[in-house]
Amino acid sequence: MTKKTFLAKQLFTGSEYLHHHAVIVEDNKIVSILPFEQIPPHAGPIYDIIAPAFIDIQIYGAHGKLLAVYPNADSIFRLYDYCSKGGASHFVVTVATNSKAVFHACIDAVKEYWDRDGRGCLGLHVEGPWINASKKGAHLEEFIHTPSIEEVKELLAYGKGVIKIITLAPEVCSKEIVALIQATGIIVSAGHSNATFEEATFAFDQGIGTATHLYNAMSPLQHRSPGFVGAVFNHPTVMSSVVPDGYHVDFEAIKIAKKQMGERLFVITDAVAETTIGPYPHHLVGDKYESNGILSGSALTMVSALKNLVKKVDIPLEEALRMVSTYPAKAIERNDTMGKIQVGSPANLVCLNEALTVEHLVTAD
Repeated sequence: MTKKTFLAKQLFTGSEYLHHHAVIVEDNKIVSILPFEQIPPHAGPIYDIIAPAFIDIQIYGAHGKLLAVYPNADSIFRLYDYCSKGGASHFVVTVATNSKAVFHACIDAVKEYWDRDGRGCLGLHVEGPWINASKKGAHLEEFIHTPSIEEVKELLAYGKGVIKIITLAPEVCSKEIVALIQATGIIVSAGHSNATFEEATFAFDQGIGTATHLYNAMSPLQHRSPGFVGAVFNHPTVMSSVVPDGYHVDFEAIKIAKKQMGERLFVITDAVAETTIGPYPHHLVGDKYESNGILSGSALTMVSALKNLVKKVDIPLEEALRMVSTYPAKAIERNDTMGKIQVGSPANLVCLNEALTVEHLVTAD
């Protein structure tokens, strides 16, 4: 049995700050949280901030290996390294609109990664191809289509236990298809959608609980046509991810969304890797990526996203920390054990200094 102690000047549990407290971990589980005076001297290094480790539920590749182009475990090991350095203990690796063969290969890659005891990967996020071509963004129209029940059943069967999220446009998929996907426990997220306010609201009322990358690739809020964005703002429960790099969404627009949505808004990086082959040749242009001349992905890590929330969007640190940990955990229905620091939960911790630089990461599995 291994026992480790992590001491923090400020321990953020996900709900409150505890000053000068320590987290005691045994066999990757939090067994106690104690004030400094109850800890033996020199029990361990003292960090400025300890918080719940971050969770990125939409990221495509890292370190030169885009999963869709290199669908193997090595790509995911590189992704885990990238996420870890950015403070994320867990991630959902993502593949954008593509062929059935690529989807199957990416599913196989996740299985291979798990078989090799890879850590942190919660599964696969399939973004498209069941989306609206008018809001395709950088997705290739040649793959976009409305699915049949048989096609959906085939993908769900092949990806059983691996696919965790599917992004689709609710106006091009029947409610029967959405219900079929949800019955397997997969999170359905609405995105790349040209739905009207009424169509989007109906989809949310019928049980779609999450939207993909707010503002991007969705019908906008207009004064006579509130659109998909208006439906997200107006709905009492639907959550949405956002990409806070200043390119995908202006920081002032994030401020507006935060005022409207509160705890329903959370962060993804939407980060990709540079590649010159495959249908999506991502090229780094400044500190963002473009594919075929179209904005295609970010160069964010979760900790750089956190810094942007605090410094560019003026969100208090404790709320920004929730947006990169607690709220993503809720969006994927893992908030019973993730996105918080509590006795009995797995020890997924990020240790930061005052400059919000990651100094250490603890991943339970």
